[in-house]
Amino acid sequence: MSATPLKKTTASAASKARFAPLGIAPATWLRIAVHIGALIPLALIVWDAYRGHLTANPIQDITFRTGKTAITLLVLSLVCTPLNTLFGLKFVLPSRRPLGLYAFFYVCLHLLIFAVLDYGLDWGLIQQTIAEKRYVLVGFAAFLLLLPLAATSTKGWMRRLGKRWKQLHRLVYLAAILAVVHFVWLVKADIREPLVYGAILALLLALRLAPVRRAAASLRARIAR
Repeated sequence: MSATPLKKTTASAASKARFAPLGIAPATWLRIAVHIGALIPLALIVWDAYRGHLTANPIQDITFRTGKTAITLLVLSLVCTPLNTLFGLKFVLPSRRPLGLYAFFYVCLHLLIFAVLDYGLDWGLIQQTIAEKRYVLVGFAAFLLLLPLAATSTKGWMRRLGKRWKQLHRLVYLAAILAVVHFVWLVKADIREPLVYGAILALLLALRLAPVRRAAASLRARIAR
């Protein structure tokens, strides 16, 4: 019997040991990091509110912070697939769902702060603002797109919808684009930060194009040989 398979097995085991401290798989470590990392912004908002460190306009401050956290998590959820496509990091794929759901959670907080704290649930004024201010309209449209995605994120809905589930969840790309547009129109003057988000999103969407994915798969195969 050749010693080569044994060497490969040993190397593989050693590699897994390096990336699995305490015997915990990389996917588990990543899942823990996602949950902790996603909750840190909320904890910081609560802590700053308790200490009275929410700037001179606290409602505007927490509105901006929840919105920025939402778009960050949404973009991170879109990073997982290219990481697998380009580098074969399959263990990152299960993180897409929690990242997306946390993004939706912060979107809901963002919307609740806008509707309850900023506008006092004055539905007439809220409707007027949505109709008149384009950044509010675009942001609300992004929320409406994310709503069915969050509602159908379970395995049960995946089974019920079958192939239609993937088609439905492609709406996340449009929602992310609208979120970036919302950010650009919101800040008005210094748009450098939202444009960085836009550039990252454009790259992530380009990496999903079939020719790019085929080229990445071919490159990975050559490197593996």
